Amino acid sequence: MSSTCAELADYLILLLPNLVYKTALNVMCNISKTSNFFTAIPGILLFGACACGQCVSDIAHDPWFQQRYDPYAQPLLTKKNCILSNTLYWWWQKLQYKSRVNYEAVAEMLFGIFPNEEDYSDASPGRCRTCAVVGNSGNLKGSHYGALIDAHDLVIRINKGPTEGFERDVGSKTTHRIIYPESAMDMDNSTHLVLIPFKTVDLQWLISVFTTKHIDRTYVPVKPSIKANRDKVMILHPGFLKYIQERWLQKHGRYPSTGFITLIFALHICDQVSVFGFGADENGNWHHYFEQNKHHHNAGNHGGSYEYSIALQLHEKKRIHLYKGW
Repeated sequence: MSSTCAELADYLILLLPNLVYKTALNVMCNISKTSNFFTAIPGILLFGACACGQCVSDIAHDPWFQQRYDPYAQPLLTKKNCILSNTLYWWWQKLQYKSRVNYEAVAEMLFGIFPNEEDYSDASPGRCRTCAVVGNSGNLKGSHYGALIDAHDLVIRINKGPTEGFERDVGSKTTHRIIYPESAMDMDNSTHLVLIPFKTVDLQWLISVFTTKHIDRTYVPVKPSIKANRDKVMILHPGFLKYIQERWLQKHGRYPSTGFITLIFALHICDQVSVFGFGADENGNWHHYFEQNKHHHNAGNHGGSYEYSIALQLHEKKRIHLYKGW
């Protein structure tokens, strides 16, 4: 048995003191010598297997993290997992407003247009994927984080956060942009469009953007068309949103913010996560780095203060590195 597998087998015993588990892992490791079985096991990062030294998904000896992080959670919607249980479907339908649209017909259409791949399921002891999650807080102003942000393997930006004119503080690289219809913007051909679907019409809008371009309104006017690469489209799973709301936020707020969803998404696809542009500025103001308006609270449907407290705990536990901008 390889030294890596032997270490993992011994490590597993610390978590689950039953020789059956160690024997099973030994068998898996032996199989992996002649196949790609080891890297294909869903949730293998349960054992902290990555090449970064410290991996965000190492849940050993941390009950707080164990209670929240589910290594088997599936972030992305695919043809294989797109059928929703009744409980999940009705929870999702109540987030913004109910729709009479046939969800299953929409899902079938989705995967006739967009990629149907289980991206980022390549976790293995040989991978070290570094990710920068870049929020839009005014605390990025004057931070000079640009070069540091761009040095990460993946740079995940949120909603309409621009880079042009702000490169010194926020960088210029974007590999993924997390949006929903009401926050959509143009992106270059190398950027992954990652849609957060808060309702069925969001999926219809995505289809429309790349086909008929006829949807120009959800509950507010939206862009009927944007520039984006159809082959790099990804869609977050409604079940992933429910998992974040219930496991991570303990149902604070009506539903998680785009920024917090992006943070937890990064925890599931990355081995090391750096977070920029979250929270208030040094004076306690909540505003965007590209806007002038400032206010002293974070209102709306989201539990902003609670979300930030979770981010701080993740930082303290060395699951992420949170850069405050001051």
